[in-house]
Amino acid sequence: MPNSDAELAGRERNMMFTGSKLTHGYANKMITIDLGSCAIATPELAPQLRDYFLGGRALGLYLLHKRITSKTSPCDPENPLIFSPGPLAGIPQFPGTSKCMAVSLSPLTGIPGVSNFGGHFGAYLKYAGFDALEITGKSSTDILIVIDGFRKEISITEAPVIDEVFDMEKAVAERFIQEGHDRKDIVFLTNGIGASHTTYGCINSHYFDPTKHMDGTKGFFRTKQAGRTGLGTVMKDKKIRAIVVLAEFPRGENPYGAADWGKVKQAGAKLGGVVREIDPQSLKMYRKGSAGLIAFMNKQEYQSLPVNNYQRGFDQRAERITGKFYAEHLFDHRGMDGCFPGCNLRCTKGGWVTLTFGKHKGRRVWVDGPEYETAAGFGSNIGMWNAKFIMEANWHCDNYGIDTITTAVTIAFLMECFQRGYLTKEDAEGLALTWGDEEAVLNFIRRIAIGETEFARVAGTGMLSLVDWIAARYARRTGQAGPPPRPELMQFAMQTKGLPFSLYRTHRSLSMQGSYAAASDIGAHHAAAWLIKADLLGAFPTLQDKAQALITYPRVRLGNDNLGLCKLPWVDVFNPESEKVKDTDKFINPASQEIYADFYNGMLGTDLTWEQIFAQTDRDINLQRVMNVMVYGGETGKNDWIPERAIGPLDDDLYDAEKYYNDGEISRIMEKSPEEIQAMPTGEKRELLMKHRKEELRKLIQAYYRERGWSPSGIPTPATLKQIGLWDFLTEEARARIGALAD
Repeated sequence: MPNSDAELAGRERNMMFTGSKLTHGYANKMITIDLGSCAIATPELAPQLRDYFLGGRALGLYLLHKRITSKTSPCDPENPLIFSPGPLAGIPQFPGTSKCMAVSLSPLTGIPGVSNFGGHFGAYLKYAGFDALEITGKSSTDILIVIDGFRKEISITEAPVIDEVFDMEKAVAERFIQEGHDRKDIVFLTNGIGASHTTYGCINSHYFDPTKHMDGTKGFFRTKQAGRTGLGTVMKDKKIRAIVVLAEFPRGENPYGAADWGKVKQAGAKLGGVVREIDPQSLKMYRKGSAGLIAFMNKQEYQSLPVNNYQRGFDQRAERITGKFYAEHLFDHRGMDGCFPGCNLRCTKGGWVTLTFGKHKGRRVWVDGPEYETAAGFGSNIGMWNAKFIMEANWHCDNYGIDTITTAVTIAFLMECFQRGYLTKEDAEGLALTWGDEEAVLNFIRRIAIGETEFARVAGTGMLSLVDWIAARYARRTGQAGPPPRPELMQFAMQTKGLPFSLYRTHRSLSMQGSYAAASDIGAHHAAAWLIKADLLGAFPTLQDKAQALITYPRVRLGNDNLGLCKLPWVDVFNPESEKVKDTDKFINPASQEIYADFYNGMLGTDLTWEQIFAQTDRDINLQRVMNVMVYGGETGKNDWIPERAIGPLDDDLYDAEKYYNDGEISRIMEKSPEEIQAMPTGEKRELLMKHRKEELRKLIQAYYRERGWSPSGIPTPATLKQIGLWDFLTEEARARIGALAD
């Protein structure tokens, strides 16, 4: 790496490139940047890689796999930061083509981290002529990477040192506007000061929305986030302040190189028609955004909205933070509210709030969101029922550059630690976190982001190290003999593999428990297998049905990540024609899947069913599992588990809060009458319930392993990897490791 700013300035820091015409949605080139040597290259994307891994998440995972070994750590220069959109991204003739994937080793979990994000970045990267951007090494100074599709130049320049995301947004936008670029041709990624002090920094994706108004001016920049797994921290560690792409929409007939452009446009019109007809009659995402899901999860019969760190699943006060409330009181409905042109779902909601805390107190700001996860995370799960507060917390996290889900779930855990006496105000250096205390939460968000106190700095390292710190502190304070109370804390520290849960209480969804435990290899996130809604509606009645769903749904959901597609036009707009499809799972919305298959085949020139298209996702699912094995070894399966809080009630009061439902389950398990069950002590019933549910989860995980062709300890077998063609793409170290563990 360069030893000084002068040395860095003296190196070659830019290169000209030749433009690439899109063919079947591919540019067939990628960018590699080594920040240590300032070397920039634009190699061809090998056809065998393109055709096998397709793009997006799959291509990103492969590039990561080839760069790392079992000894690589997230903070090593060798750990790459990869951005990959996929072949169907950036095509506005079809709804929901906005997605790009960020991939790297996660500083939060130590295993591969993946995060999808919307906006225009992935599309514009393709328009500039590239299918992926791979960055290795570390810079010695703060830098800006610019990919200029107009001048056909890639450059590394010095960046302004600005800690707050929205100040950086203004500086970047003004710089390139002054250079003569139209705002709609400028897209960029940034991070904030929070990425310097936490392992869960997020990446903000900025794009210009010409349909909104601010202070009498038409249009302003909006943001989406790559929030999960801390990839903003990787970006900040490499001293990348921003990545800018300058490009414009392709022009002319069939500018994306579709094999059958008419078929593509026809598929887009058909799905757009489904969205236009159905969404206003069902979820109304065009008004509520994803926050509309709160009302469903809060139904008394489902008990799936997390309340007070997932202790309960329902609260009457939730009506104050539902999508309906946001739609009627806070969201600004002017403009299109799509995070990419051509998507008529229009679910990218936002609105104006006046800040009540911090140095910007009294300032009126635009907030993009909240999405469901943030609305529940900073709402019900920390005992807050104030929608304006949720939006303000959302804004501060975005401005500091930290993941809202991880931040909110960490705070909920700490609040329960205070509730149960594991933490005191003295432990937290004068700040008590209690349910419903808005000012304390906003104060703590600031402390985490700037690393102000020891307590905040530990909270910034992640849930697992925070548990160890609290356990040791509690043991010292109480003089407790024996080992620290780590096992007790781990029961309600809501994480898997170090990644805090997304916002679903899973007591009544065994399928979602299995998703969090085993099907999501980045940790407890819903991207791979969001099964809870379909499960609550009765889609998977048997254990085998649930195990099969843990195969089929990730194929589609992660397959969309590979192609550059948003899941919401598929998963949240139920096509009525799916009711007529025979001999298949209607909840997977097969009629819409047929439309996606037409889009795929029209672009790539193939003739595949939707099942065949998405079965290809097994390749990258197995690859990600192989990389987890490289970290966990023979302990891989032991990491496929969830906290007991996610399985059932941890104490008798929580059992009695849902007594009717829980007693009914015990009655079925024991084959006894309701009267006999009611006569039993609550503690005995609760222990029986927890034992049964844990055993069911173990059975489901083993059934999932069998469906995948993995060993009983969750390790892909060489036979499985060879059968799907992945074996030859693995490194020698990976093949040796898998081979040894399979013996």
